[in-house]
Amino acid sequence: MKNIEMTAVFEPCDEGGFIAYVQEISGINTQGETLEEAKENLADAVNLVFEEMRTSSRKFRNNRMITQTMSFSF
Repeated sequence: MKNIEMTAVFEPCDEGGFIAYVQEISGINTQGETLEEAKENLADAVNLVFEEMRTSSRKFRNNRMITQTMSFSF
């Protein structure tokens, strides 16, 4: 498994706890009572989204498709 670096943002809430999201990918967000819990929850959310993307893409593959793992740098 390869590591991908993304920007995690943690915003304190007025009522306590933190909202957390990934700056580069809309739709990946969560919350936690503590910063540590928000970090753990965000890691879980990222993993779930990527696993769903992998699972969904497998459903649409056909016999003529070529797939290859690649690394991207920005």
